[in-house]
Amino acid sequence: MEFIMNEEAYPVCVEKKKTTKHIYMRIRDDFTILVTCNLFTSDQTIQKVLLENHHKIEKMLLKKIKEKKEESIFYFLGKPYDLVYTDQIPFQLGEKKIFLQHSFPLEKWLKKQALSLFQERLDFCYQSFSKKIPYPKLRIRKMKTRWGVCNTKEKIITLNLELIRKDVKYLDYVIYHELSHLVYPNHSHAFWNLVLENCPNCKQYRKELNA
Repeated sequence: MEFIMNEEAYPVCVEKKKTTKHIYMRIRDDFTILVTCNLFTSDQTIQKVLLENHHKIEKMLLKKIKEKKEESIFYFLGKPYDLVYTDQIPFQLGEKKIFLQHSFPLEKWLKKQALSLFQERLDFCYQSFSKKIPYPKLRIRKMKTRWGVCNTKEKIITLNLELIRKDVKYLDYVIYHELSHLVYPNHSHAFWNLVLENCPNCKQYRKELNA
């Protein structure tokens, strides 16, 4: 059994189980379409379900293809690198490729780079900031839904580690955004005017970051 998308055939694997009441579909890492169903579900019924959900399966396949492609590309400071695993060297950042062993602590390396760069950019943005504010403490961690957070009471700015993958201009925008919260702890019109005052391209950068 196969599924055709853009003139390419993707294998369909069917697993029939006694305990399964409904028909479920997911895409494996090798792009096989796994269909799980009841032991007594006929092949004709499965074919019908695949046909009825053709558009949904296409979206699932395209998402998986995109994910696998992104896994092979590494972004650092806005520049894409091909990720190449090797046993020859622990880690090497080349012109267009990053070579590393599977066991290399890449997240730890990223955190180290971020600690240095984020502090440097915080100092720069703070010194050029248009309002007089207390110098904030810096924290770095991974966040799923925010690029930065400002604790106005404790004067702490937390930046998303993922910003190390972006161009420095986006990092500066997020820092200016969080510094502005030390003046306006909200998203009022005055707040956005202050962000704009310090980062004239803030609207563009915000849109590109959230795209």
